[in-house]
Amino acid sequence: KAETMDIALDGATVEVTKVMVSDPRRIGKIIAHITIPNLGLDDKTKEILERVARTCPVERSLHPDLELDMSFTWL
Repeated sequence: KAETMDIALDGATVEVTKVMVSDPRRIGKIIAHITIPNLGLDDKTKEILERVARTCPVERSLHPDLELDMSFTWL
């Protein structure tokens, strides 16, 4: 989405942590912390990018028992 809006996300990072559970042993939770540098984006644009990330097909394809904790830090 950022590309179609002509926004370069240079310097953006994502830190991903998996939390294992047992019975059966599997990934029970994924924590994704997304940090985006100051790109001069307005609040509406930030909201659009966050909404797209939270509703992407990959996120929708995860098993319903898997908890996804996604957070954003806008510098």
